Amino acid sequence: MTEYTYILTEREQRVGIVILNRPKELNALNFQLVSELANALEEMDRDEAIGCIVLTGAGDKAFAAGADIKEMADKTPIEMMGAGFEAWQRIRKIHTPMIAAVNGYALGGGCELALHCDMIVASENARFGQPEIQLGIIPGAGGTQRLARVLGKYRTMEMVLTGATLPAQELAQLGLINRVVPVGEHLVEAVKLAQKVAKQAPLAARLAKEAVLAAFETSLEGGLDVERKNFFLLFSSQDMREGMQAFIEKRPAEFQGK
Repeated sequence: MTEYTYILTEREQRVGIVILNRPKELNALNFQLVSELANALEEMDRDEAIGCIVLTGAGDKAFAAGADIKEMADKTPIEMMGAGFEAWQRIRKIHTPMIAAVNGYALGGGCELALHCDMIVASENARFGQPEIQLGIIPGAGGTQRLARVLGKYRTMEMVLTGATLPAQELAQLGLINRVVPVGEHLVEAVKLAQKVAKQAPLAARLAKEAVLAAFETSLEGGLDVERKNFFLLFSSQDMREGMQAFIEKRPAEFQGK
């Protein structure tokens, strides 16, 4: 795969692993890193051999401790508009299911990046927050919207208006995190979960992701329309024939992503 300056990529069978690699800076998200991340995710998204992607951070202190403030401090509004925010849109449009494996801090842009994923596995020492208010700004990569859709208005207001950070255990109880694991086991457990996803029919997994996301991005009727369209569409796939025939024959299905 392509070599990057701030991104490392690995593969375990049908699971792609993407690692944010600025550990000395707590994996702070500078513009180049986010652009490279979008490129790496799109490369994996095009790879039919990858059925799920795990996103994590290098080092033992942070998934990503936020944006690179030094890089943003002297920017104008126009400069910020052209400073790579389109890369966040590219990350949002990845079709392959993604799992965030979070250790330590996931703050600001780091929290927003975890929220771009479809599931989150976090170590017991993980802490999440949107502290932008303390810098005189607000979240700009979806934090206000994605948190509100999971936590509701009041808990989101508290996080965004005070800059408070919350532990993984509390957010798991609120439905934001899939599972909390012992310190240092976040990547192993995320890969295990990703392997379960990657065993499923690839087309069904992608269309299931699209349907679930529609619940947060459209009306109920619009979401139901996406679900029905994707449900009917899968009846044209070879994987649907294989999956149902394997069930009838009481054998494991061999999906081909076709």
